[in-house]
Amino acid sequence: MPLTFSIITCTWNSANYLRESIDSVLSQDYPHIEYIFVDGGSDDGTLDIIRSLKRPYTLLENVRGGVSRAMNEGVRVATGDVIAHLHSDDYYLKPTVLSTVARHLETSGKGWLFGRTEALINGKLHPDNYVSPRFSYSSLLRGNYVPHPATFVRRDLMVRAGCFDTKLKYAMDYDLWLRLARMAEPVQIDEALAAFREHEGSLSSSTQTRLAAMAEDMRVRNAYASKNPIEKLEHYARYFVRRQRAIRAGARG
Repeated sequence: MPLTFSIITCTWNSANYLRESIDSVLSQDYPHIEYIFVDGGSDDGTLDIIRSLKRPYTLLENVRGGVSRAMNEGVRVATGDVIAHLHSDDYYLKPTVLSTVARHLETSGKGWLFGRTEALINGKLHPDNYVSPRFSYSSLLRGNYVPHPATFVRRDLMVRAGCFDTKLKYAMDYDLWLRLARMAEPVQIDEALAAFREHEGSLSSSTQTRLAAMAEDMRVRNAYASKNPIEKLEHYARYFVRRQRAIRAGARG
């Protein structure tokens, strides 16, 4: 039997970008897709866009409590073999994304996969020039290089890992990747699979939110790091350098 995908899209007043995200899913050349929307109480036409779909979908309405809870609610009702979270302002870059992911997961037998993303800034795609480290638990502890829109996890593995921590605001994905990494090695591919949109409403759009996200990342990293004092010092040193770079970049901006 071919793998089935549950694509979970969380929405909240997402009418400006949702159609592009939906079109990227509907254009996939892979037919085995369950489409799930989790809405936080939109009043801008988002729900009308979803209800206009001419294909089956699941819509959970008025799901409050933050994006982590919304993503977990999507997982709760999902029935597909593989879970993917594609937020309403992101989209898949080509129609072959899901067929590519399915092929890699089926041939490898592994429980999760991640690729790369491209940043969409002011309507223009920017290639990912970042050279990602080869995956290992220790390299992931040094920094999160697993992009959420390009990550696909078998449902049984995600449920065993415990899904997303609702107490986290920024680093909920990093926290989950570290738990998954303890359980199973992923497939890592260097192909860009999704576009990540940066705009004024996104969590990563300001220096203040970047610094808050970095601080939460550090707390998560510290929770998973070994008790070796030298390793902990190395983590804090990297955090300090990255924080100073973010502050300088914000000052220049």
